[in-house]
Order: sequence, then C-alpha cells, then structure tokens
Amino acid sequence: MFRRRRRDDETQDDQQVDGQSVEEGDELDDGSGDRPGDDGTSGDPVGGRGRAAASPPAGRENGPWDVTEVDDPAAGGRVDLGGMWLPGRQGLEVRVEADQATAQVVAVTLVLGDSALQLQPFAAPKTEDIWDEVRGEIRAGITKQGGTADELEGPLGMELRTKVPVRAADGSSGVQPARFVGIGGPRWFLRGVLTGRAAVEDGAEAELVELFRDVVVVRGFDPMAPRDPIPLRLPEAPTAAAEPEGDDADADDDGSRARSRSDLKPFERGPEITEIH
Repeated sequence: MFRRRRRDDETQDDQQVDGQSVEEGDELDDGSGDRPGDDGTSGDPVGGRGRAAASPPAGRENGPWDVTEVDDPAAGGRVDLGGMWLPGRQGLEVRVEADQATAQVVAVTLVLGDSALQLQPFAAPKTEDIWDEVRGEIRAGITKQGGTADELEGPLGMELRTKVPVRAADGSSGVQPARFVGIGGPRWFLRGVLTGRAAVEDGAEAELVELFRDVVVVRGFDPMAPRDPIPLRLPEAPTAAAEPEGDDADADDDGSRARSRSDLKPFERGPEITEIH
C-alpha cells in the first residue's frame, strides 16, 4: 500500500534534527563524472539493463545499490519512485510523504508490523562520506530539544540511537525513540530512520534492514548541491487508483506537522502504527 502524506513547512528545529540544511559555500555537484557512460558503458541513468553492472565498493557489497550496480533495478518486484527503486514484501505498507506547498515527494516510510523505516536519498559530494558529519548535526539537534543521542555500531555500521521528549494529544508527555542509519554511494547518501519496535528491540529491525539494503538509488546527472534531496515521485501504477481520504489532516503525536493522505495500492496493506519524526 502506498500512502501519500503532505507536509507543512518544517520548523527550524526539524531541519536541524534531520541535518539536511545546505551551508553557504557548499559546491554544486554538476552531475559530471562517475557516469555509467564515462567508462564506455550505457549512460542510461535509470537502467543498467543491457550492460554489465558495476561492482559496489567495500562496505556496500550487500547494498543499498547504485543504479549502475544492478542489471535490472525492477528485478524482484521493485517499484520505481524516480530517485529510488523500492523493494516490495508481502504485508508491507508504504507511506509516501509530500511537501504540502509543492506536492513534491520528500520521503518514503516502510511499515512492517509494529516497526517502520523512513527513507530519504540525498545528493552527496563525489569523494566524501558525509554520514559522520550528518550524525553530528542530528545529535546536536536532538540534544537541543532536550533529548539524548548515542552512537553505536549496528547492522548498517555506525548509527545514532535517539530519544526525544514528546507531548501526546491528551497532554501527557513521553519519549520517542528512533535509530538513524545512513550509507553513502557514488554522489548520493541514503538515510534511514527506524521507529517503533525496531528502535527499541535488538533484532526487530532485521527485515527493515534487509529492505534498506535492497533499495536502488538513482542519482541522475542534474547539478545538485550536497544534501539536496534526490527527487522522488509517486509510482506509475495504471491498475492502482488513488483513493482520497478527504481533506482531514492528521498530525504527528507532537502536533508539529499536519498531513493529508491519499492511497495507492501496489503492495498488500499491512498493519499501521503511530509514528513521530
């Protein structure tokens, strides 16, 4: 199931927590170099079909993949979201979040049981791994909000385990746990945020980690500043019609974001959970 969400303008603190702001002086990646066609292979940025796939470097032998590293990004039933080919699983629910002002898809959340994984691909420098820097920015944003953030080694390498104080709709206070993970590829960076049971119970994240590793990222060749979101879009699904759920907006438990929803259903619908990002 695909569920689209529209997002109101983020607060400054949200942007700091996500660690995605572009500082002055960051250079634009003009999209040149490291293209499939530069070494005589196909220059098709969304395929790789009809040519030999490149080998991923050490640290990404098991994914996530660059589009040049797979023979066919649609293999295994992946769904085309533009900047990502998303794997499917039985019982998986997929929630697509869109900016309310522009209708641009900005994030995708995978829900399995009572765990969830939010995915966002970003542009990155050609020769620099930005995950260390991004973790530092996320940690600073979390602690500014009165939360905690600890760096630990996880199944995807170094990750950030956080707890943020939140206030529920009934006025009660609580803590929202989350695990931030990230892996860089050629001129891109894929960030994930694990919530729900996967954020608090070791081993509960296994299936979502497998899905994270099976994502294929399509950076494209357009000039982009480091940390610019790689454009995403709703999948082309001729047999799946959009089902508006009205204009009712639902907010995260902390009330910070209001969203309206509509559904697409290329995957079987799975159980829903409440999320706070």
